[in-house]
Amino acid sequence: MGAIQTSESDTGRSGGPTSAISAATGDDAAFRAEIRAWLTENLNGEFKQLRGLGGPGREHEAFDERLAWDRHLAASGWTCLGWPKEYGGREASVRQQIIFHEEYAKADAPARVSHVGEELLGPTVLAFGTEAQKQRFLPGIRTVSELWCQGYSEPGAGSDLAAVTTSARLDGDEWSINGQKIWTSLAHVADWCFVVARTEPGSKRHKGLSYLLVPMDQPGVTVRPINQLTGTSEFNEVFFDDARTAADLVVGEPGDGWRIAMGTLTFERGISTLGQQIRFERELAGVEELARKTGALDDPLIADQIDRAWVGLRVLRAHAMRTMENAGADDGGGQASVAKLLWANWHRGLGELAMAVRGAAGLVAADDDLDEWQRLYLFTRADTIYGGSNEVQRNIISERVLGLPREARPS
Repeated sequence: MGAIQTSESDTGRSGGPTSAISAATGDDAAFRAEIRAWLTENLNGEFKQLRGLGGPGREHEAFDERLAWDRHLAASGWTCLGWPKEYGGREASVRQQIIFHEEYAKADAPARVSHVGEELLGPTVLAFGTEAQKQRFLPGIRTVSELWCQGYSEPGAGSDLAAVTTSARLDGDEWSINGQKIWTSLAHVADWCFVVARTEPGSKRHKGLSYLLVPMDQPGVTVRPINQLTGTSEFNEVFFDDARTAADLVVGEPGDGWRIAMGTLTFERGISTLGQQIRFERELAGVEELARKTGALDDPLIADQIDRAWVGLRVLRAHAMRTMENAGADDGGGQASVAKLLWANWHRGLGELAMAVRGAAGLVAADDDLDEWQRLYLFTRADTIYGGSNEVQRNIISERVLGLPREARPS
């Protein structure tokens, strides 16, 4: 196969079928031209050096500058595109939101620091929150004046969200929260955390959970960075010791947290993954170029792996487009779980492929500093764990979608 190319409506090498949802209309073409022109004009000056910075494993890169960039996007109306206009959005269609993420990734614009708020918490509040919660929290998300983190995983539960033990009880007009969360991305810079906690004593599994909005800047919250293989610390442990939040800052009804949390996961694995795939495409193109320079491409096994990786990218996009077309369908979380399995395993495989192309030279870090491909390999070891491990995703698909017998669990 030839060099990887990018077309207007598809990722990967040119040619092949595209989904109806990505078929351009006149308005969509104008929208694409508008965002492309804006990015060309604005990714210059003080923001020019931010191209390509940030993202998983690299969140430490120019964080303050990327925050300023996000706020510049907000001031120009390029955040929260799909939100209703009454809450500061543009009511952009799904197709236009896809176009935005595609063009943003193609421009090599920096990774967003406000992803958790804009792509996860914001849509959750829009779908399930009270009007008072919408008025309180959506403006800060849209303007990127308040940053969010996600309080799901725990040391004793991992990806098994239903096994959380962090508890919360009503104490007058406040919730008192106690417990520990782990692998909490960007908790060290977040202003707020949405926390899944057990609010009904004695409840088990999916029952008795609530979805609480908790301020991070208070004496009852302690954040401790976790040193990663890459040498960075974008993940954190978060300890709640009689942490407080107002009684009305529960999204949905108390005890209905599982349904709300699953809604958030659906948003997490939605439209923004199209931009993620273009970043994956760029990484694959880099691996192919490296293989060409080093002569590794002459190895038929390496060449075959690169071709298979390209095919895998097409599968990722096909599933993502199908998911967009079936948005709102209640499939027990099946499509979202399939998407997580697909991209996590593909990306981990790309890290392994990069090291195979690097060969023996990839085993040594020059001056104890990782190069691009070593960092990719080490960080992608976590892809099949964070955001829901492979094992948990397969259980969701087998039990809730296919109706197979439940896996045996400890009593």
